[in-house]
Amino acid sequence: MGNGWRRLPPSGTKTVTMNRIEGHMNTTDYLLQDHVDSAVALITPKTKYTYEELKKSILVLMDAFRAAGATPGAPIGILGSNSMLWVAGYLAAMKIGSIAVPFATRLPPDELAAQIKQIGCKVLCVDNKLRKKYSAAFDASLPQINEDALTADQPTASWVSEPAEFDENQDAAWMLTSGTTAKPRVVRITHLNIQANTKSIVEYLDLSHDDRILALLPFYYCFGTSLLHTHLRVGGSLVLGDSVIFPEKVLDLMAETACTGFAGVPTTFQMYLRNSSFPTRPLPALRKIQQAGGKLSTVLIEELTRSHPNAKVFVMYGQTEATARLSYLPPELLSTKLGSIGRGIPDVQLKVVNENGGEVKPGEVGEIVARGKNISPGYLDEPEINAEKFINGSLHTGDMATLDEDGYIYIVDRKSDFIKSYGNRVSSQEVEACIMEVGEVVATAVVGIPDPLRGEAIRAFVVLRSNAEVTDQTIINHCMQRLARYMVPRDVVFLQSLPTNQHGKVVKSELRKMEVT
Repeated sequence: MGNGWRRLPPSGTKTVTMNRIEGHMNTTDYLLQDHVDSAVALITPKTKYTYEELKKSILVLMDAFRAAGATPGAPIGILGSNSMLWVAGYLAAMKIGSIAVPFATRLPPDELAAQIKQIGCKVLCVDNKLRKKYSAAFDASLPQINEDALTADQPTASWVSEPAEFDENQDAAWMLTSGTTAKPRVVRITHLNIQANTKSIVEYLDLSHDDRILALLPFYYCFGTSLLHTHLRVGGSLVLGDSVIFPEKVLDLMAETACTGFAGVPTTFQMYLRNSSFPTRPLPALRKIQQAGGKLSTVLIEELTRSHPNAKVFVMYGQTEATARLSYLPPELLSTKLGSIGRGIPDVQLKVVNENGGEVKPGEVGEIVARGKNISPGYLDEPEINAEKFINGSLHTGDMATLDEDGYIYIVDRKSDFIKSYGNRVSSQEVEACIMEVGEVVATAVVGIPDPLRGEAIRAFVVLRSNAEVTDQTIINHCMQRLARYMVPRDVVFLQSLPTNQHGKVVKSELRKMEVT
């Protein structure tokens, strides 16, 4: 690959061949073409929906959106749990040329109201449960579509694919970032972005119509949305769930529906590996496990591979600004490249650069920069930030990493999460990985706090298993045996749980503000 860009060549993967893999095509048509209508698309604890029923629901909501005044290019908000309404509403919005805008379901009402206003939603697709919860957040003039629309006997139109001249560079979805400010950034995702990333993921995961994923991650999160895209694309199925509060019930559902796939972020696997029966429960149908959304400590990756040895574990890396995925580590390399995020997925090029834009040498630290058709055209109405983050078609990720001699990438930390202790630059993720080696620890997060002697002192927040007999000194002593002295936490604070955002990622800014007595 020229100009220093690195891409992982397909290795042992099978390309899914369909009538029209690429072209000027509406994303809804792209995801649903060439499928058997009677095949199962979505499964809930109570109901199975076929592809034919999904298409009918999409057509019904297309009618409802148009009747409510939605036009091509208009933003349509989607607010709900993982359900037929959410999936049909999302696909219907794109099918009529509008822009689907998923909203998180854990926002305070005032924040949701501000986001709806920020987006300028013309119609809101909302399930009845959340409609009641957020009633005070909705402007009376905003048209709302809910489950009642799905009871319509017949849609007014039949399924028609878009013409070949469809503009694939127009916005398909606006994804709101999970920042801590009241006004999140809005990532523009085009039809081409979704289709390119979907094609790449399908290829390296070797997905087919036989794959059935447990969709535990919320669809409003780009990782969750990518599960929807990829499994619909190949004619597979999704088992819908959106809560990790009761892991044993989730595992029951996974077993009952014979899920072949399971996906999660680090907090998901911390809970399921250290605080549920997942490591020992037989799940004979499970054959693919996807991990992304942050760095999972190597000790937990090893526990994950041992827990279900017949399942391939895919460690991946991505960003909302890249639609979803940017890299993956082939499962067969987990033992030799443990801790790596791999290299670029098919048709995505990655490099690690220094402050001058030059490529780093193996062992040096620099920023990950990405290129590919999956890269967003930028944030909505943010020209200054776009000029810093999206440069000449490349995405500057803000993730600091290093390379090995084979070009495999190892993330060191986010730029904002490094700690300056005694004049040394400390990776919070390296300290966290050390703490996770203590078997009674379920989760941990490390931050720097002002200290007159150290510059920044390292404070570790730790969640333990129930009835665990672990003290702060146990944690500190373990770190002293494994880490340089300047990397050892000064304080250990035990919590019942770590603060997370709507995507399940730990919010370190909240930990930095936390008063500790």
